[in-house]
Amino acid sequence: MEKFTTLTAIAAPLLRINIDTDAIIPSREMKRVSKDGLAEGLFAGWRYQSPGSRDENPDFVLNQEPYRRARILLSGVNFGCGSSREHAVWALLEWGIRAIIAPTFGAIFQGNCVRNGIVPVALDNASVEALARQVEADPARQRVTVDLEQLVVTAPDGSQHRFSLPDADREMLLEGLDSIAVTLKRDREILAFRDGDRNRRPWIYLPTSA
Repeated sequence: MEKFTTLTAIAAPLLRINIDTDAIIPSREMKRVSKDGLAEGLFAGWRYQSPGSRDENPDFVLNQEPYRRARILLSGVNFGCGSSREHAVWALLEWGIRAIIAPTFGAIFQGNCVRNGIVPVALDNASVEALARQVEADPARQRVTVDLEQLVVTAPDGSQHRFSLPDADREMLLEGLDSIAVTLKRDREILAFRDGDRNRRPWIYLPTSA
């Protein structure tokens, strides 16, 4: 997982509410076992003219310049609701999105973001809309900064918006560690416990054939 500290990037405004995981990547686009290639199906129902087509809808924000190069997404309440589909996060990440700013997130989606290297930033609706207005004035130059170390979003006009994230989630993102890697940071303690437990309860560690 790639570490995240500070990102200054183009932010794409997609200010719709209740964007669910099936909208982020429809089930018909999940044709692969691996994570590779999922970006092609990202927002397929909106990016393309019809189901199964790859003819772009010119009105959709991510089909427009410079938003094609966006690494931050601005959106509405309850982003990522619906199913537990982790493919939604994988598709966003492969596209290049590293931070999503919205008032609220689906709980499972938010956890999936953290465990894959995307920062879920919760700001109130008025702040998200203000960011979108500033960005839309000149999206190539009016960039947004997400600072995970300071837990601050800086708008194009220099105004700052503080956000919060659980300490454990912030640590995972800053260090680029998934859940297994976080556990392995305590490898010595785990092994020490196992050795001590083996001495206390040796019968637990006997081969099953015994």
